[in-house]
Amino acid sequence: MNGVILIHKEKDFTSFDVVAVVRKLMGQKKVGHTGTLDPNATGVLPVLLGTATKAQDIIPCHDKKYIADFRLGIATDTLDIWGTVLEEKPSNVTREVIERAIGSFRGEIEQLPPMYSAVSVDGKRLYQYAREGKEVERKPRKVTVYSLELTAFDANTQSGTLDIYCSNGTYIRTIIDDLARSLGTVGVMTDLVRYEACGYHLDDCITLDTLKERVQSGDMGFVKSVESIFAAYDEVTVSDKQAHRFVNGNPLDVVRTELRDKAADKKIYRVKDRQGTFLSLGIVDGELLKLYKHF
Repeated sequence: MNGVILIHKEKDFTSFDVVAVVRKLMGQKKVGHTGTLDPNATGVLPVLLGTATKAQDIIPCHDKKYIADFRLGIATDTLDIWGTVLEEKPSNVTREVIERAIGSFRGEIEQLPPMYSAVSVDGKRLYQYAREGKEVERKPRKVTVYSLELTAFDANTQSGTLDIYCSNGTYIRTIIDDLARSLGTVGVMTDLVRYEACGYHLDDCITLDTLKERVQSGDMGFVKSVESIFAAYDEVTVSDKQAHRFVNGNPLDVVRTELRDKAADKKIYRVKDRQGTFLSLGIVDGELLKLYKHF
């Protein structure tokens, strides 16, 4: 089977755990996912089946949306509440002060990857160094925070909630740690929910328990099409003859397609036949529409 299963990952499961369960339940070998979600985090984890795994490196939208809870006045080695406490510091921050401070964390910013992360340094994951009690030099990375809003804050408990829309590779724990330090205190993430990823929303996801029930009942309606991964791309419909040529690797003259007056060079399209069947991805190269990726 080819397609995408939108899993609502629950706590205490790694992304690898989810892939292993899906592989067993679906009975197929080619299974992957679109982006790691930490074991203590929950939310959207798109799982790719069959030919959809070929899309891992060309997914058009890697942006993510999160709801993150935090608490000020405590610091841990993992930057979240599940780590070893390194410091406790009195905090008496107000909501107004936080709202003024978060402005500097919007837009393109630089982040230092946390030691407890999957970033590789000299062929070794940072979390592996961290578990050995080692701290290695890391290079700041540029990420983009499209929006960052404080949706709740309790001054008595110094706890709050952030709504974050960001680019791939953004560490929410680091945003919270950096924000807290800019306020003259320390802080940790206490909960994280990814409610949108790669264009898919949490409302469309199912849990592993529900997946098991649906598979046992023979209801496979939860499998999204491979085409859904590329919903961000415009589509172009070709004739039956053109469809036959195209899927066999032959380019099409742009002027002989509906793109004749609107094709942009190097733009990628979802190519479909007259019946609405997704054939493959095509890319405009000068006056030709060439096969970009076939699934």
